[in-house]
Amino acid sequence: MDEGPVARFDRYMLSQLMMLFGFFALVLVLVYWVNSAVQLFDQLVADGQNLSVFLELTMLTLPSLIRLVLPIAGFAAALYVTNRLSSDSELTVMQATGFSPFRLARPVLAFGIVAGLLTGALTVVINPLANARLADRQAEIARSATARLLQEGEFLSPISGITLYIRDITPEGELRDLLISDSRDPEETVTYTASSAYLVETATAPQLVMIDGLVQVLQPEAARLSTTRFEDFAYDLEPLTRASDSGRRRTREVSTLELLRPTPETLEATDRNAAQLAVEAHDRVAAALLSVAAPLIGFATLLIGGFSRFGVWRQILGAIGLIILVQSLESVVASALRSDPSRWPLVYVPAIAALAIVAVELVLAGRPRRKYRRGVPA
Repeated sequence: MDEGPVARFDRYMLSQLMMLFGFFALVLVLVYWVNSAVQLFDQLVADGQNLSVFLELTMLTLPSLIRLVLPIAGFAAALYVTNRLSSDSELTVMQATGFSPFRLARPVLAFGIVAGLLTGALTVVINPLANARLADRQAEIARSATARLLQEGEFLSPISGITLYIRDITPEGELRDLLISDSRDPEETVTYTASSAYLVETATAPQLVMIDGLVQVLQPEAARLSTTRFEDFAYDLEPLTRASDSGRRRTREVSTLELLRPTPETLEATDRNAAQLAVEAHDRVAAALLSVAAPLIGFATLLIGGFSRFGVWRQILGAIGLIILVQSLESVVASALRSDPSRWPLVYVPAIAALAIVAVELVLAGRPRRKYRRGVPA
């Protein structure tokens, strides 16, 4: 029974699903990528970075974008292919040969497993590595104050309340006639002037070492101005380079194995407890299961309606509604886990619910339909 035309039908349907899956994934990735790339490009241009940095950071953000669109692309592909097969009566013919909805769902299940494996590879392995590398590169760019701050002959305001001016920069890297005005504190304004200065890189943030200068502290309310001369003075550029989060790790940057078996160093670096890290790890696995269930929901929902010359638009809306329901369940579970991370098994509830919905729909699709003639059952 599983040989010949049926096996060819499985391969045919699976090939159609994979082709449409690739198409929808490509379109969605491009849409998301253009939106994020424009913002990233503007930021990097403002920071004085070159095109190679933009391309590197863009490539590091792609895994997160792809992981986001894979379930949507799988669901859309299943809807499109199932709708076309139903409109062409191909599913009706296959059901007429005696094949149950569960048997017809086999190529969709195989397709869902492929989508789930791709999603799992991204969420469990690739995304944490890419996010960790992205965080390192962003920290390096933030610490590289030369591109953003060292521009001679211009008054710069890298953040609100701070103004920087450098008259001249020598080829040796000496900053001549430097001025820094810090008015972030409304009660006083601090102005630093120096005849020369040097930029010194440190492990956390660059330091500006000023030579032969003056510090002026103005307190407007008290009408007081105090001055202090110095031979050398180190000014911390950390607030100007946005490196205040250095040393901290986000959970998305931690490998899945490290989340499941956290060390004291990991707990301290992420500022999370073991239960919270376990929630993040299992959420990555649950995302793969949802990618398996999404195409099956689209297929099973459209299969309930059977063939109709008026189309299956109601079933399509129903399938979209079921996906929204599963996503809402995810939000409810996430809220519950924020209050009590020790209940991490709840992470799998949306995926289990989605698969249960598929099973119920396939059972309903397999029930014989009663035909009526002139109001009397046939």
